[in-house]
Amino acid sequence: MLPEPARHGHAEAPVVIHQSTPLQHIQAAPLVPVQSSHVPTVQTIVLPDGRVVTGYAIEPAKPEPVVAKPLVSRTAVNIALGGIGFGAVCGGLVLLTTFIAALAALIHQLIILAAVVFGGFIAVQVLGSSRGGTTVNIRKAVFKRNKFHG
Repeated sequence: MLPEPARHGHAEAPVVIHQSTPLQHIQAAPLVPVQSSHVPTVQTIVLPDGRVVTGYAIEPAKPEPVVAKPLVSRTAVNIALGGIGFGAVCGGLVLLTTFIAALAALIHQLIILAAVVFGGFIAVQVLGSSRGGTTVNIRKAVFKRNKFHG
């Protein structure tokens, strides 16, 4: 709003209108009636300054019983069992690699043995032996019409 011109030489302050904001209704929690096995006793206490206070005696809240926890947590047991299983698998893998290495060495030695045995057999066949064989001395041999004349 704009201020109106002053009638007596003074400018009027602008008028500010405040609108109220309605409060939201908050529902209160329903009261649950507590069934007591007995009516609490009324106590009266005299304070040091002479005032008298009267009211119901309230028993202190009892803590809930503590649930006994197991000595070892289930997570720790699972981790330990996993470690034992992993150790067993690793031992098996070490045995497996050892077995593969031994098998490879055996195959290697069998190949060498076969080469030595068959190589010796072939060498004997090629070079021949002097036992029981026929020795032919060829000197000044004449070949005529593919026939040998010695």
